[in-house]
Amino acid sequence: MRRLFPPAEGSAEDRAWDLTELADAYAYPAAAPGWLRANMVSSADGAAHHGGRSRPLSGPADMRIFGVLRALADVVIVGAETVREEGYRPARRREEFAERREAAGQRPVPPIAVVSAGLRLDYSLPLFAEAAEPTLILTGEKAPRSGLRAAEAAGARIVFAGPEAHVDPARIKPALAALGHTRLLTEGGPRLLGGLTGAGVLDELCLAISPRVAVGTAPRVMSGPKTEVPQEFRLAGLLEESGFLFCRYQRAPQASHAAE
Repeated sequence: MRRLFPPAEGSAEDRAWDLTELADAYAYPAAAPGWLRANMVSSADGAAHHGGRSRPLSGPADMRIFGVLRALADVVIVGAETVREEGYRPARRREEFAERREAAGQRPVPPIAVVSAGLRLDYSLPLFAEAAEPTLILTGEKAPRSGLRAAEAAGARIVFAGPEAHVDPARIKPALAALGHTRLLTEGGPRLLGGLTGAGVLDELCLAISPRVAVGTAPRVMSGPKTEVPQEFRLAGLLEESGFLFCRYQRAPQASHAAE
């Protein structure tokens, strides 16, 4: 692992980083009252997945960072389609991060929060049946009653984030903050991430660029209606290992928009 940006003495040395170093590099901003971070992987030609799954684009370093980002988060937000496609499982307890999470006032593992309007989910899956922390369902107040009953019967916790059946992306952060979750991580997929970004609530994008080319018709890491103007993010960090680039982009201060 090499740190390419921001530069620091000795940081360009290509060596193994331990989990503490990675956790320090990806620590949430201390002063942020609520911070929504996304973690996505993309092929070199812009594909968000290959054959419906992100794993073919990933690698050992990407999976280490994936685990670290989960270990730092209060909650992990994911779209229902991604849950189905990726065969999502609950987050697991990591002894390496137990003391760090306790010191931060966090539960031993972050719950998974599934964004779903139709609630067409398989509640027999490990994500619900084997979760150490109850899986959250982010949905709208007019979601199907039968789906709400099935989710609750499976032990999931319902969190409303919108007055209609669909979820209002702008209401996800305050809905989770009301439960004490302010260090937020989303793992997509592209439609969910596009909605969050379009609503102006994404604070940080952690993007792993894989040294692989997928071709095909897979979407980009974000999809949805185009924004009126491109949103401005700034490069906050850049790491490299085995040809993978690990980029951290953070929303540019509002002052920069006013100056344009």
